[in-house]
Amino acid sequence: MLRTALTRSSRALCSGTRVAAQRPIASQIFQMQAARTAAPQLRSAARWYSAEAEGEKKAEEGAEKKEGEADDVVTALKKQLDAKDAEAREWKDKCLRTVADFRNLQERTARDVKQAKDFAIQKFAKDLVESVDNFDRALSVVPQEKLKSEEQSEHLKDLVNLYEGLKMTETILLQTLKKHGLERIDPDGEVFNPNEHEATFMAPMPDKEHNTVFHIQQKGFKLNGRVLRPAQVGVVKNK
Repeated sequence: MLRTALTRSSRALCSGTRVAAQRPIASQIFQMQAARTAAPQLRSAARWYSAEAEGEKKAEEGAEKKEGEADDVVTALKKQLDAKDAEAREWKDKCLRTVADFRNLQERTARDVKQAKDFAIQKFAKDLVESVDNFDRALSVVPQEKLKSEEQSEHLKDLVNLYEGLKMTETILLQTLKKHGLERIDPDGEVFNPNEHEATFMAPMPDKEHNTVFHIQQKGFKLNGRVLRPAQVGVVKNK
């Protein structure tokens, strides 16, 4: 009995010793297996983080590249817009100049046409004023005393009738010429105007103002405001 109990006790002790000895080994084996199992996961996680970091870096580089390309496109578009604006301003300036030149041409053409129309009879008018001068000379030779004389003889009546007929003819002729722009210049008593008058002589006249016309040698004419022939006059010179 005693031997059997001792045998069992020694066996139990050996068994406990083997179990105690086997436990650290099993723990180490478990840890090694766990490490082997976790290693691929750790490596996968490391690769994932590395890939993610590389992806973010590439995304940032791509974004920066796109921003640079967008800036280049905006700069190119701005240059094109500036060029188009400059071209538009240039064409606008050319258009305005062309319009201004055309309007100037229209005005100049209208002015030339008007002048051609107004002075088309200039040569004819120069020849015609000689006939008007003859009317004036014929009327000026008739003495005013005979026209105002109380004597009513037949000859005086004929002279007065002739004078009045010539005077009426001259008046009608001058009115007709005035309708066509031809006017006579009669500057008696006016201030001397070198643009319309031609001074043939000057003389002192104490009873008249200086630089005034006191004698008309030949009356002048204007055609549509332009002097056709200046009046030949005598001018007062008191200074």
